[in-house]
Amino acid sequence: MRIWKTALAAVLVSLLGLTTASAQGWPSRAIKLVVPFAPGGSTDIIARLTADQLGRDIGQPVVVENVGGAAGAIGTMQVKRAPADGYTLAIATVSTMVVYQSAVAKPEYSVDDFVPITNIASMPNVLSVGPTIKAKDLKELIALLKANPDKYTYATSGIGSINHLLGESFQAYAGVKLVHVPYKGSGPGMQGVMGGQVDMIFDQFPSSKGAIDAGQIRGIGIISPHRVPGYDIMTMEEAGLKGFTDEAWYGLLAPANTPPDVVAKLGDAMRKVIGNPDFRAKLEKIGARPVGNSPAEFKAQILREAAQTKKIVKERNIKFE
Repeated sequence: MRIWKTALAAVLVSLLGLTTASAQGWPSRAIKLVVPFAPGGSTDIIARLTADQLGRDIGQPVVVENVGGAAGAIGTMQVKRAPADGYTLAIATVSTMVVYQSAVAKPEYSVDDFVPITNIASMPNVLSVGPTIKAKDLKELIALLKANPDKYTYATSGIGSINHLLGESFQAYAGVKLVHVPYKGSGPGMQGVMGGQVDMIFDQFPSSKGAIDAGQIRGIGIISPHRVPGYDIMTMEEAGLKGFTDEAWYGLLAPANTPPDVVAKLGDAMRKVIGNPDFRAKLEKIGARPVGNSPAEFKAQILREAAQTKKIVKERNIKFE
């Protein structure tokens, strides 16, 4: 029995030593950053900017992998199940960490399945219309929709996504009825609007900016407390929808039980990334605002917004399934 106990103790010490060595040696190889949506959307844009700067700062490649589907839940679940070693990370969004936990009847994960590292950036949302909509501004659009309930369609990045919640909230605030057309990501949804298969799209400003600038869609309503500088697009509040000012955000997650030393190094690395003037300038150029809060602050933000969203979903009887 004494020999068995001695052997077990040796194994435990060995495993502890490996864990410590792993934490001290991080990062010693490439890191995978999972984007839980299709390429081309705002999440993808923010992720690739972050991966590029983080890779330079830590001296290891940060490889972006797009895993779309189920409004971001599939890719997020993949990271939940990944080894907790700091080599598989996820981009967190309002869709995956707030709306999913608040609106899905039986969520397969919660914030407790992850270590929130930091909120990287926030940005305004925007309602844009395609060639099928002739309204000149947001007030005209609302009047058109009120006169034609259930005639017009809107695209989102999936059922249960932040864009779906925005669409449902818009209908409630404006007193209109639309038909929801879910896609696997903002990029495919944007193609549907540009091609005239769908009438409008609720999306984050950065992923809509290129199409707006090219005249392929028209930004018609900003969902933020303030207008976007350089764009003549009225806010929802300016059109009479008081209180409809929700912004999007994009953060970084690691699987639960990631070693504290690795979490600390990730936090230090991300503070350096977000503090980089060139990185900040790139975010601001696409309409995003750098944030960079602490793991504790980021977790508190997620929990606070999830509680608020759950209240809205219940009050307005919004169905996501």
